[in-house]
Amino acid sequence: MHEASIALSVIDIAEKQCREAGYSRIKGIELRIGNASGVLPDALMTAFDIVKLETMAEGANLVIESIPLGGLCRTCETQFTTNDQFILACPDCSSKDFTLDRGRELDIIEIEVE
Repeated sequence: MHEASIALSVIDIAEKQCREAGYSRIKGIELRIGNASGVLPDALMTAFDIVKLETMAEGANLVIESIPLGGLCRTCETQFTTNDQFILACPDCSSKDFTLDRGRELDIIEIEVE
């Protein structure tokens, strides 16, 4: 389960930012995670709840914003979005000539501190 290592990394990054800014406690962290990132949000939430103990983030809430997979078909020039984790062809014209421009994110959006 790589979600545990992701949770540890998120806490490490948040703690470093807090210390540098002179804060002592993390109250919440908001993440943006793409549906095609390979990260399971429920597993990440569980891992976060375990690894935050005895850190600056103990008691912190984790909020996850899910980003659907999307891109541009070069054949029909349609912008598309899907809640699927994978896409093999344009949902409109079935062309395999497309680019993905969202859905693989894994970003820390906000750290709420005290």
